[in-house]
Amino acid sequence: MQLNHLILNNFKNITEASLDFSPAINCLLGNNGMGKSNLLDAIYYLSFARSFSGLPDARLATRGCDFMMLRGEYTRKDTAEELTAGLVNGRRKSFKRGGKEYQRLSDHIGLFPLVLVSPADSDLITGTGEERRRLMDMVISQGDPVYLDHLIRYGRSLQQRNKLLHNHIVDHNLYLAVETAMAMSAHYIVSRRRRWVEELTPLFTKLYSDIAGDGETPAIAYRTHLDDNTTFESLLDNARRHDESVGYTTVGPHRDDLELSLNDLPVRRAASQGQCKSFTIALRLAQYDFLHRASGLTPLLLLDDIFDKLDATRVERIVAIVRDSERFGQIFITDTNRDHLDSIMRLTGARYKMWHVTDGNFEPIV
Repeated sequence: MQLNHLILNNFKNITEASLDFSPAINCLLGNNGMGKSNLLDAIYYLSFARSFSGLPDARLATRGCDFMMLRGEYTRKDTAEELTAGLVNGRRKSFKRGGKEYQRLSDHIGLFPLVLVSPADSDLITGTGEERRRLMDMVISQGDPVYLDHLIRYGRSLQQRNKLLHNHIVDHNLYLAVETAMAMSAHYIVSRRRRWVEELTPLFTKLYSDIAGDGETPAIAYRTHLDDNTTFESLLDNARRHDESVGYTTVGPHRDDLELSLNDLPVRRAASQGQCKSFTIALRLAQYDFLHRASGLTPLLLLDDIFDKLDATRVERIVAIVRDSERFGQIFITDTNRDHLDSIMRLTGARYKMWHVTDGNFEPIV
């Protein structure tokens, strides 16, 4: 899969831009705050119908403007595809594929797979379990629409149960109805997450070794309240009194986590900055390999300022990995250093295009 052309109108600080991309590598050069990451966010938005920055849709339009529009022209399975996204203040957002509006945006997830590697990935190590659950859910959902449907169903039922707890409702039949619906989805979610970690681990450990060299042993473990000897209904029943006292549901897939370790110690406590960055990059590249296999498509790879805090050896090893054109397809790279980008491009030996980015404007560099 590849993105051939992108048109942006009033997206964040990009008032207007029309860009034709290389099928291999595309480089965005410029100081921080100029719009490099905003362009990547626009590409991300067309794959996920939301911003990777976490901003609500209403805040994506350029300041002072009441609308935003994105249009991407792709080649997917040797077929031309067009995605358009539009926002107008006070109206429901529009998201179309081939000119046809989606009835459910969840139907779009996974059709145009994408992996973003960014400085915010440090939150996977230092952040709460919510960050790591979001990683699992985002990756699995792209290759398994049934999983996404169960996530949505579980979330709705969880909200209903929390409302019952918050309002101190004691009707057993109401709890039974809600918890039965939760259980149907909980078992699928947990089993799918467990299988995903099993599939991802060998991909991840090999990539970490390729980046960091030998002598370090990384690991990922899935932590959940639900195991083969426990039903979800019994978990909720055992936690009922405590849940009633705190006013929300304290057990279930929404409390699961990933345990990340290096040499049998938690990464957040034992690893250096370079090791942490190597860990998250290997995790994202393993995500890429997983999606490639699961979808049968070559995902887009977005590398947002990822080479900072890495020594030259690790940078060269990462470049050696991603320059494999049969494994990785179209790549977008941002950086603040021209010499850095030039040296990376020399290492890849691939075709590329480069733009200098200033205040949301994109000037081709020949």
